[in-house]
Amino acid sequence: MPDINRRRMFVVTAAILMAINVIATRPGLAFEGEAFDEKTFVEAQKAGRPIVIEVSAGWCPICQVQGKVLSNLRKQPDFAKVLLITVEYDLEKDVLKRFNVTKQSTLIAFKGAAETARSVGDSNAASIEKLVRSTL
Repeated sequence: MPDINRRRMFVVTAAILMAINVIATRPGLAFEGEAFDEKTFVEAQKAGRPIVIEVSAGWCPICQVQGKVLSNLRKQPDFAKVLLITVEYDLEKDVLKRFNVTKQSTLIAFKGAAETARSVGDSNAASIEKLVRSTL
């Protein structure tokens, strides 16, 4: 019986540590992207705002690079008005379906309601900037 309790404790501890790791390494926090909200997204589209959706996962190294690139771009005056939205790949499956996303590290650019660009697995700063610029 004590072995079962140790195993349970190990599994619970491992699960807690993994959850902490996902929260602590969430790449979306690097550029302060907003969580996806349907109402906010639709209103931004109707207003013709530039929008970039980043689909990320805490365990994804490419997503972390993308987050840093987006953070740097956000500091530039040209991109100050771009609405950056983070979608958590492992948690928001309904949003993934809505945008036809099958992989983490997906970036989707919109100029109002029109999708202007999409990339998957791209960590090149110049091409990410081009994607974001397509929203302007």
